[in-house]
Amino acid sequence: MADMGGVEQDDDFRTETDALGEMKVPSDRLWGCQTQRSLQNFDINQPRDRMPPSVIKAFGILKGAAAAVNVKHGALDAKLGGVIQQAAAEVALLKLIDHFPLVIWQTGSGTQTNMNTNEVISNRANQLLGQPLGTKSPVHPNDHVNKSGSSNDGTATAMHIAAVLDITDLLLPSLARLTEVMRQRARDFEDIIKVGRTHLQDAVPLSLGQEFSGFATQLEYGEKRIRQVLEGLRELAMGGTATGTGLNTYEGFAEDFCTEVSRMTGQQFVTAPNKMEAISANDALVFASGALNTLACSLFKIAQDIRFEGSGPRSGLGELILPENEPGSSFMPGKVNPTQCESMTMICAKVVGNHTAITLGGLSGQFQLNAFKPLIISDFLHSVRLLSDGMDSFRKNMLVGLEADRERIKRLLDQSLMLVTCLQPHIGYDMASKVAHHAHKKGLTLKEAALDLNALSADEFDRYVRPELMIHPSPQPAKS
Repeated sequence: MADMGGVEQDDDFRTETDALGEMKVPSDRLWGCQTQRSLQNFDINQPRDRMPPSVIKAFGILKGAAAAVNVKHGALDAKLGGVIQQAAAEVALLKLIDHFPLVIWQTGSGTQTNMNTNEVISNRANQLLGQPLGTKSPVHPNDHVNKSGSSNDGTATAMHIAAVLDITDLLLPSLARLTEVMRQRARDFEDIIKVGRTHLQDAVPLSLGQEFSGFATQLEYGEKRIRQVLEGLRELAMGGTATGTGLNTYEGFAEDFCTEVSRMTGQQFVTAPNKMEAISANDALVFASGALNTLACSLFKIAQDIRFEGSGPRSGLGELILPENEPGSSFMPGKVNPTQCESMTMICAKVVGNHTAITLGGLSGQFQLNAFKPLIISDFLHSVRLLSDGMDSFRKNMLVGLEADRERIKRLLDQSLMLVTCLQPHIGYDMASKVAHHAHKKGLTLKEAALDLNALSADEFDRYVRPELMIHPSPQPAKS
């Protein structure tokens, strides 16, 4: 076993020390004692529940920005600060992601992931300076990489950076693409008049384009809500250190840090006006998760409506012809299922579940720290990614190839008893109701029922019962 700069090492492991004593660390890993202890103490659902790469990226941005500001203010040696920034950039680019093995089931402040980042950057920086791993010299994980920061404000900050970047880079572009295609389908279908449905029962008609315009507007409102929540997520806790007081920082650090992160990411970030709130609570993320939850509700309704209207092909509503992407059954030959709709609704259910967990995490902070941070950010980013990928899949594999069965839609419309509603201004509610019930019980058309009850003449019926005039307000009120 060789002694390399005070670090005992063999071919497979090196021995490092921390406040709790010695710990063997794999010799080729950039992490150190504290990461290794967490890896052993929290061997829970590996590797599925590892801290999301977006959080690791955010920590890399955070450590690089902190080093730059510390150098600027003379709090950190320029040479050490430069190599820390170089190593942190590699973390931010996810070049060192294999050196971040920890799961989210750890301390609720995210301390182990913060220290994982400190140790990886320290070891990588020392490696760049020609020093062996584990020496903690000349770059120390706590004294230099963690300078002017704490796990408490650092994790809270990384959470917000990761959330903003994933929302702006993934979610909003995916939502915009889906919305544009939905608007186009609304235009494609604007001349198709169909039966409306309320309470799952026949209602007055509307155009298929109007129905899809409602879907498009749901998505547009969803985008507005998401952009609204970005405002709170742009506030960063960094500079508050452990409890929000700013102990062991200096005036100007928090503001300059946000300026540097904004420069590095191309997104606007500002220092949180009250660091106690920013560290002890995660209300901004709970609020943002609410917007994701609302979008999931919208997408569920859209997918479910399309699924029902595409039911059949012969024994369902059959108004929409869904793309045939794959065989639907291992047992029933020729069956094709609405798989994209089912995938989307399952995604939405998961987002709702994530929001429930985030809500529980948000209400579980005590005193100066919310200790559910890893759970909150993991579930939040999971929802962002699910919605982003799900919307792209639904757009490409369902919405683009969706067709309307015009013949089926017309046949159902002609059979609808609710066309009688346009007669109400002319023959009154009571008589119109009698016509509808008479037609239904006797198996007659509305026209046949109206004539049978002497409600009005054939010419009057043809003049008043015109579905194309029922899908928008009348030019002027009818006389009662």
